[in-house]
Order: sequence, then C-alpha cells, then structure tokens
Amino acid sequence: MKKNLYSLLLLLVFLFLGDTPVRAQGWPANYNGVMLQAFYWDSFNATQWTTLEKQADELSKYFSLIWIPQSGNCGGTSMGYDDQYWFPGGNGYTSSFGNEAQLRSMIKTFKNKGMGTIADVVINHRKSNNGWFGFPSETYNGVTYTMNSKDVCSDDDGGKAQTEANRLGVTLGNKDTGEGWDGMRDLDHTSTNVQNTVKAYLKMLIDEFGYTGFRYDMVKGYSATYTGMYNNYAKPSFSVGECWDGTGTIRNWIDGTKINGTPTSAAFDFQFRYTVRNAINTGNWSRLGNQNDNNWPLVSNNYEHGNYFQYAVTFVENHDVQDRGTTNNYTPDPIKKDTLAANAYLLAMPGTPCVFLTHWMAYKQEIKAMIDARKAAGITNTSSYTNMRSSYGLYANLIKVNDKDRMIVTVGSDLSGYAPSNVDWTKVLEGYHYAYYLNNSLETAWADKASGEYSNPFSVKLTAVSATSGAQLVYTLDGNNPTAGSTKANSGTSITINEACTLKVGLLKNGTVTSIITREYSFKAPYEPKTITVYCNVDKVNWSTVNYWTWGGDGTHAPTNSSWPGDKVTATKSVNGKTWYYKSFTLNSENDCVNFVFSTGSGSPQTVNVENIMSDSYFEISTVKDGNNHKVNDVTNTVTGIREISAPTYNNKVYTIDGRVIRDQYDLNGLPHGIYIYKGKKIVK
Repeated sequence: MKKNLYSLLLLLVFLFLGDTPVRAQGWPANYNGVMLQAFYWDSFNATQWTTLEKQADELSKYFSLIWIPQSGNCGGTSMGYDDQYWFPGGNGYTSSFGNEAQLRSMIKTFKNKGMGTIADVVINHRKSNNGWFGFPSETYNGVTYTMNSKDVCSDDDGGKAQTEANRLGVTLGNKDTGEGWDGMRDLDHTSTNVQNTVKAYLKMLIDEFGYTGFRYDMVKGYSATYTGMYNNYAKPSFSVGECWDGTGTIRNWIDGTKINGTPTSAAFDFQFRYTVRNAINTGNWSRLGNQNDNNWPLVSNNYEHGNYFQYAVTFVENHDVQDRGTTNNYTPDPIKKDTLAANAYLLAMPGTPCVFLTHWMAYKQEIKAMIDARKAAGITNTSSYTNMRSSYGLYANLIKVNDKDRMIVTVGSDLSGYAPSNVDWTKVLEGYHYAYYLNNSLETAWADKASGEYSNPFSVKLTAVSATSGAQLVYTLDGNNPTAGSTKANSGTSITINEACTLKVGLLKNGTVTSIITREYSFKAPYEPKTITVYCNVDKVNWSTVNYWTWGGDGTHAPTNSSWPGDKVTATKSVNGKTWYYKSFTLNSENDCVNFVFSTGSGSPQTVNVENIMSDSYFEISTVKDGNNHKVNDVTNTVTGIREISAPTYNNKVYTIDGRVIRDQYDLNGLPHGIYIYKGKKIVK
C-alpha cells in the first residue's frame, strides 16, 4: 500500500510540474484542434454573445477554440480595437456584443462543450476618456488601477503626444519599444505601472471570466519580451500574436517571447495567407510553393531558420483583409474566388488552422466535412508534408503524421493532372477546385456529408478507406451501432437521407465490424427571403430630403451610393395623413437585419444609429431638447409600431462618416486620417 501511495504521489507531482512547461509553450505540440474566428468587421449582429452561445452545440463538434472580439467597453459602438475599460464592474464589460452576464454565460457554455475561448487582447494602445492622458480608474479585487501620462510613450503619435504633454505640463514615459501607431495612446511597456496593470488584466481574463487564451493585437507595437513576460505571469493555455510581416520578422517575434528558451506564444502565419491569396487571385496554383526566402509560410519545408509548425496559426482570411464594402479609408485585400479551395488547403495542412466566420457561414457543411477528414487523418500542428505536384492549374501536397502518409490534398483549376494510386489512396471528398484523399492504411469508414441541419433530402456517399480490396460497409439509420447483420453497402454506394436520423457506418472485414463513424442529420425548412420596408417621417424637423445610410446584417444592405450619406430616398407614401419616405430591403436569413442612419442634405443633420431592424418599421424624426439625449424611444401613435428617433442638436461630439460617436469632445488628435462629422460639418484629417 505504501509503495502504491508513493507511486501515486510521484505521479501527481509529475503531472503538476509537467503542466507548467506545457502552459508556458504558448501553443502545445501535436495539437489537433481547429480554431474559429467568430467575428468579421462590423459583425455586431452575427457575433452577439447570445447568438454565439446558441450555436455552441454545433460549433463544439468541429472547433476546439473560439476567438471572439475584444469584450471590454470601448465607450461606444466598436469592434474593440479602441479598448477603454479592462476590468469588470460598472459598465466595464458591456460591449457592442452584449453585457457581462451574457459574456460569462457564453464562455461557460463553450467550456462545458469542450471549447476554449480566446480573448482579443489589445494592449499596444488604449483609448483615453478624458483628454489625451486621462484613462479610466478601475478597481478590481480591492486594487485600483490607473494609468496616466507617464504610461504613454514619449514618441507617441510622432511627437504629437509630447506637444500635448508640454502644453499640459505633464511628463511622458520612455520611447516606444516597437512600432508607433498614430491612433490612440501607445502604452509604454517599460513602465512598471503598465506591466502590473496588464498582468492583472490578463490574469483576470483567465481567472474571472474563464478565457482559455489570448490573441494579442498589433504585437509589433511593443517588444516581444513583454508578451513573454505577460504570458509567463498569466499562463494562458494558448497565445497567438498578430505579427503582420515577413516570415523572418514573425520568427524573430516568436523567439522574442521565449522564457527559459521556450516560446510562450504562437503567431498568425500571414505568409500562408498570402501564398493562398496569390495563387487563387492569379489563377496560378504553383504559387502555393513559389515564394522568396523571406516569404515562406511558417508552415513550410524551408527549414533554414528552423521548424515553426507548432507555433503557426494558419488562416486564409480575417477581419482585416475582408472586403468591408463601404468602410471608409480602407483598401480590402480579399480572396476573390475559390473560397472553398482555400479552406480545403488550409484544413489539410499542418499548423493550427483558423477558419473565418464568413466562410463558415457561407460553406458550413463543406467546411465541416473538411474538418472531419482532417480529424480522420490525425493531422496536427506538428505534422509534415511533401509536395507531390506543382503546376499552373494544380498543386498537390502529401501530409504525413509521425512520418506516415495520411492525406493528399489537391487544389487547382485542373485536378485531372494528378491522381494517386488506388492501392494506397481513396478519394473521400471533392468539390470545386479541391479534392481530399485518405491513405488506405487508416482503415476507416467514411461518409462525405457532415453532421448538421439540411433543408432538403440529400445523398451521402459511403466509402471504405481500407487496404483490403473489396472491403464492405454496414450501416444503420437509427443510431444503433451496425453489426455484421446490418444493411451492407459496397464502397462508393450513395444513400438518400430524407428525414432526421443518426447514420452509423462501419467497415466489415472477415465478419467483424470496426471503425464505426457517426453522422447526425436533421432537417429545417429553408428560409424564404422576405422583404421589409422602412418608413421615415420628417414633419417635425422640416427636412426637405431624406438619406438612408444602411449597413449590417449579412452584408448585402449597403446603400447603392457607397459614399456618405448613402441613398437619397424620394419614394413617399401617405399613411393616416402623414407623408412617409420609404425604401424596401430583402432579408436573406432569420438572423439578417439592417441598420440605419437617416440624414438630410449632404448628410447633416443626422440621426443616431437605428439597429437590428428585421421587420416593417416606421421612424418619426424629432428634435432633441438635450443634445446628449440620443436614445430611440417608442411612442404611441396612430400607426402601430412608430418609433421616434432623435436628430441630435449639435454638440461637441465627433462622429465617423457612418454616424458613430468616436470622441465625446472635439479632438481629432490621434484619429486615423479620414473624414469626420463635427457640428454637422465634414472635417478632413
């Protein structure tokens, strides 16, 4: 008994001590998870915490990590990259995506389903709320955290901060340890106060909210050593940095995060994204393997600088490169076609793939099947690969797991140029410009339609991936495991699914059933697009014209006139003796919606944002007694559902061109170059 107890104690000590280096590695080795970037630019509707939480059952079957927007309060409608509040309490965690209770509930639900939530951490810069150097004072666990001018880099905003500091008679911190950014206050990470505040903030995200790890924004803005310092303190299970640069710089950044010789963070593989974009947008698929020395992806067989597969988070699209439609002062860099082929290549390759939400929404079932194939092959972030074919119209890679052949992915406009031997390989998936082959040594059953909700009956192709020639399959549709006596099918047989069921398929060899796989199918009637009409009455403000600036929802509702103030609406309709301007919109899904700003003339005056409109709506614009009162109020009227919306009196607030408040007082310093609205006038910075 004593010997067993001693062995148990040694095991516990080993497990306890063994946890420390694993957590310090930033991204574990041999990790087979897939990550979802669960937002896109202006995804204020699609990424509400409550909306994401409702999808937990489905997401958890395919994703191990969910990267969500920065969740703190930014002082207004925001994607979170102008963060202001870091700690809970008050309105610190009421963001554009939901309140604190909803955030906690979502993270807890994800955790219970086996998914880790990745926090978007923005610590390169911070938005002040009282002049240039006035930051919120926040108290957490009895400690008050306050930043001041000494926590701001002395060379912030190319010397503008120093000019302001001289005017106010205050002292700034040391020079920036990274690249400067002419936006908000760049934080001086050499400051002990900044370090202590950031450490407390990150530890709080894990201990208080239950985040699993961090995605660090704009890490080139401060020395990589501080990411190492913060991770060593907070000990996230996962950490990934946005180091937007060539491969050499990214590798150096990863190395710069080392603690005791081990990197504490992974990095996004930007060059992987660029190789995929270049191949697809030019139609030359050989460009997937044709890069110069500094632009090989982290996931590449150019080992001159070492193997960084473990620390490569691969992706093909994100919120910074997507086509944002009418967003001002932004040049998009999207993949213009072959989104499915891009994701097929992404999900077959080593590294940790990160799927973009818009791709998931558009091609959910196809991406699910790709992830199923990745899992069947056992591909991880430390797998390897060999190029099998590279030509203008075709690119093929063989992926190995522990030096064993496991998958071949082919992408391109002419896949007929390469077909691996049937003796060793079985095709399990194919679509527009892509195909997957699994090695027959895997000995598994396969069904090419992923689990999920479908709108119409469909066919599922059953395939035997086996080294045994003529291996058969057996299957059931009632959720019971198939036996040798269940319905038999030859490899390549297609069956029709026309009602909800649980499909189970197994290999039948020598009277024995092995390698059973499961697919769960349900049905939901397809959504029928509906037309809504939005009416606007301006009698109370005597406007002679009305403009509709629209955005949001599924991204199809941008105005025809992409420049502010949008579309001039001339159609009118008389209802109960009042004249209403109106315009109609088509909603394409049950979660689709339209957001509005109404204005007159060249865009001024304008109303505040009116959001989440999903049905016929009437808006009556009225004047405001208090210039700071921007609430949309429901009022009783003879037309059911009329809402009175404020046209704010001129105040000292600075607005973006699409109607969002970004400064509570007139101060264009620190804002990116662009066009802004102040007191009803356009101001160009």
